[in-house]
Amino acid sequence: MEAKDRLARRSIFASCILTLGIVLGGCVAYYVAGEVERGRPQLIFGDPKVALANFQRAAQMDPNFRYNFSILSEGVWSYVGRAHYHAGNLPEARKALESDLSRYGDDYLARLYLGMVLARNGSREQGLREIGSALKSLNDWLDYIEQYHPEGIYWDPGKELRAEIQSQLAMIKGKEFQLPELISRTEILGKKFEEEIDLVRRYKRESDDGDSPDGSVP
Repeated sequence: MEAKDRLARRSIFASCILTLGIVLGGCVAYYVAGEVERGRPQLIFGDPKVALANFQRAAQMDPNFRYNFSILSEGVWSYVGRAHYHAGNLPEARKALESDLSRYGDDYLARLYLGMVLARNGSREQGLREIGSALKSLNDWLDYIEQYHPEGIYWDPGKELRAEIQSQLAMIKGKEFQLPELISRTEILGKKFEEEIDLVRRYKRESDDGDSPDGSVP
């Protein structure tokens, strides 16, 4: 009887530990997501140094966090790296972006920014290969979700992102371009992809209210 009591107590203790772990894990995920959400507007429109502080706090709490408010895959180290990039900290940006890609090879925005870091730091050819690879992957991803994912109708409905991607790929293929121009356009494209996440949210809300993504009423 005593042995059964000990076994029951151990089972209850183990259950309590498991429940506590789940609760704490949920709390951590909540705060990490909050830090990323607070940093994103600063990364797109504001001060990248402010964004960096948010993203670094998120990475410290969960270095394997992936942004889950969108079907576009983005790890927390991708955000850290992009904030470093826009703050002018290229060595730190490279380290963070490579850390992200070592975890998630399908983080195409991280690869896009890594290419820009390499190209600006003297590794032009390697950087252009990374940029070209990321651009093609982003284009293919948009085409894929348009065909096969329920949210595909909300992403790049006017195909402006894909038109810009194709223009940049043509620049790289032609090899007659100024690197600063390509970098500038690629930086803008990177931010537009981040803006697209919020546009998709708006489109989905409008669709739930009876409007179509292009603003017309079905």
